[in-house]
Amino acid sequence: MREMIDRLAELIHEIEDRWGEKRVLVIGDVMLDKYIWGEVERISPEAPIPLVRATHQSHQPGGAANVAMNLARLGAKATLIGFAGGDENEMLLCECLQNEGISAELVYSEGFPTITKLRVVGGSQQMLRIDTERLDPRPADEYRRLMDCARRSLPGCDLVVLSDYGKGILTAEVCRSVIEAARRMGIAVVIDPKGADFSRYRGATAICPNVAELSAATGLETDDLTALLAGAERLIPELELEFLIATLGEKGIALVREGKRFLAPALAREVFDVSGAGDTVIAVVALCLASGIAPEAAVQLANLAAGVVVGKVGTVPIEKHELLGALSPEAALHAANKVMTRDQLVARVTQWRANRERVVFTNGCFDLLHVGHIALLEQSRRFGDRLIVAINSDESVRALKGAGRPIVRQDDRARVLAALAAVDAVTIFEDRTPLTLVLATRPDVIVKGGDYGVEDVVGAREVQSWGGQVKIVPLLPGSSTTGLIERGSRREADAVPGD
Repeated sequence: MREMIDRLAELIHEIEDRWGEKRVLVIGDVMLDKYIWGEVERISPEAPIPLVRATHQSHQPGGAANVAMNLARLGAKATLIGFAGGDENEMLLCECLQNEGISAELVYSEGFPTITKLRVVGGSQQMLRIDTERLDPRPADEYRRLMDCARRSLPGCDLVVLSDYGKGILTAEVCRSVIEAARRMGIAVVIDPKGADFSRYRGATAICPNVAELSAATGLETDDLTALLAGAERLIPELELEFLIATLGEKGIALVREGKRFLAPALAREVFDVSGAGDTVIAVVALCLASGIAPEAAVQLANLAAGVVVGKVGTVPIEKHELLGALSPEAALHAANKVMTRDQLVARVTQWRANRERVVFTNGCFDLLHVGHIALLEQSRRFGDRLIVAINSDESVRALKGAGRPIVRQDDRARVLAALAAVDAVTIFEDRTPLTLVLATRPDVIVKGGDYGVEDVVGAREVQSWGGQVKIVPLLPGSSTTGLIERGSRREADAVPGD
């Protein structure tokens, strides 16, 4: 995790603040995923098969459209190009895409239905899949219209994704045309490949096969990882790639360059459904590369994202807050990543709320951190899932406490507080009170020490107005910064010269 850890704060900043600026063009096999959900109660009396009692139905974009969905949910601007059948399923698909803000140019292909996968799910187990598709080649003029759409959409793109599901859309001519046009404009191209022949992808920036696809392309067995990755390395000069990323299932994700390999081990997860995990990986890798994030860090981030989506049932894109949430345990180990500006804090609170986490807020000078402070913070954290500590700036402390304070500078106070396990975020405020911060973060609970009454707590009325709580925590006797300073002064006065 070294590469990602070194840039953790920068990664979080990219995801929160910069991915929304990225524009990614997705071209490939556009599909609609439909589901019939139900419960399995018995075996059918007509045949030895499970009988599913349907409870509800749903639909969502699949294939290349799911790649676009992942990009949109991660905050990026996605444009989608592919074929569709001008039928009811295309209407359902376009409605979904429009609701996500995805710009779609779907070329009508006469006589070819919109590719649709209908899955029957009993509980959390997929029981059956029915595919509606036609795989023979489309007329040449329809491919020309597709390539014209792609060329018109390229200017202004940060990256292109070719999402190949082997449905006949990404022919050798289409791939060559898009790759050459993109590279002339200096736009990177990342490919989710299909089939045993990767030659159609020659000249791309990177390809991201799964282990079965890599095995088919190299002719090597999947159980010999060393040989398989050696075969992947040979593909790089042959296909004029910069690197190759291979998803290896329970073995993790491998980044392969000429003369160099990097493996991100799979994270332990309860796996419900791997549908769409590859789409999530390619979307995260695409946004990382578009943001200038090193491929090593991109692979680790994609690994985290894949671990999130395989824990869901069905083809479900990852959400930005879920990816940030997956990063949180690692961020918690690095104090500097918990010290943030007001805007960063508001974005982080939005993420916590999306995860249905209860937010607690406390504030103070926290000059000369002592056991009383620790007790307050630990108790505060028990009132919720996330604890924000807002500290007075040096200027604010001087206004409150006098010219000799603070003893410890604001940046040092913030860093020490951030190192505590009970604390999830630290921010510095310049005002005499933290009311502006309370209003910006809208905590569920606000906490102060026992020398306050509820009526004295700044922000108490506001927090209660939106259904929050105010908690007063008893102080530890004899624990105060003023007391520490006074005892230190007495000892200094009593000290014998030369001691």
